[in-house]
Amino acid sequence: MLNKGFVFFLMLVIICGNSSVIAQRHRQPDTTFRVIGFYQGSFADINKYDVSKLTHIIFCFTHLSGNRISMDNDEQERILKGLVALKKNHPNLRVLISFGGWGGCETCSEVFSTDKNRHAFATSARTMLLKYKADGLDLDWESPVIGGYKNHKATGDDKANFTLLLKELRKTLPPASELCFDANSFDEYLRLSVDWGNAMPLVDFVNLMTYGLPADAHGQTGHHSALYSSSYQNESVSKSVEALHALGVPMDKIIIGAAFYAFVAEHVDSINHGLGRPGTFKCNVNFNRLQETYTERNGYEYHWDSVAQAPFLYNKQLGIFVTCDDKKSVSLKTRYAIDKKLGGIMFWKLNGDTYREGLLDAIYQQTTSGKP
Repeated sequence: MLNKGFVFFLMLVIICGNSSVIAQRHRQPDTTFRVIGFYQGSFADINKYDVSKLTHIIFCFTHLSGNRISMDNDEQERILKGLVALKKNHPNLRVLISFGGWGGCETCSEVFSTDKNRHAFATSARTMLLKYKADGLDLDWESPVIGGYKNHKATGDDKANFTLLLKELRKTLPPASELCFDANSFDEYLRLSVDWGNAMPLVDFVNLMTYGLPADAHGQTGHHSALYSSSYQNESVSKSVEALHALGVPMDKIIIGAAFYAFVAEHVDSINHGLGRPGTFKCNVNFNRLQETYTERNGYEYHWDSVAQAPFLYNKQLGIFVTCDDKKSVSLKTRYAIDKKLGGIMFWKLNGDTYREGLLDAIYQQTTSGKP
């Protein structure tokens, strides 16, 4: 579900997610505040994460087969069954099935343009939820009206058809099912892709993808998951939340996003430790690997932007710049969400975290304690 359409020139997506191993029973976070982890990993890794620190886990991804929702292969089915099996020891955990993803909606605009196809899709989604005993559906259509991956078809009718799809799903899915969707956070999407006034009453919450945020100019480094806007980074969590609030979206239905991955750029000069400077995309890195390799011992200096409330790394000898989230920044995001009475925080994705004392632990600590 990466917000790639407007990710600036230097950045590409990273895969993140391994959270803390279950060493002991933890009390669940306050279920009025959602902590949502997306999972796109292997069956073998499912039990390595401490899901007691989550309220929701979202399986990624299903896609269209004709006009029906479908698994890609047998391994996906095995993974989903494994995630649902976690509920045996964690009965409060909600397991949702995500549809679409970046590159996963090539035919969405065409298929969802008719009543017949929307009904067929909703009926197949209901069947899937009942078959696997999942708790709901997450829609990740990237993106109505404006398109996205490889110029997948998009039309001006997508906005109304997206609302009609949500309406059909709400009518068709089992009554207890949760329904949500993933939204890009930049202005064009917020203005053009969703009819917020008619869409939000139909869903339980919206996952605002406040990562992969574009810098102010292509080819310049910035923070891909800034909490606040700055002279180096106009797009931010706060800016997006305020925009949705102005559109009338209930604050308690907004879930902000944290990044369990980093973007790396090379050929970046040392002015301002590489921030706001020209460069070239190099690679993407999971948080767990970042902790092991992009270290002070290997020449990477840690810096903190006190305006954006975001960290970055710079290696002067190699001319490498890294934008990422860390434990401090995700803690601040979580506290921001709590103080603003938002619906919660989510992250892409669980597979990039460290097993112990990682980003999920930092989020969890904020949900179970008072203000720092």
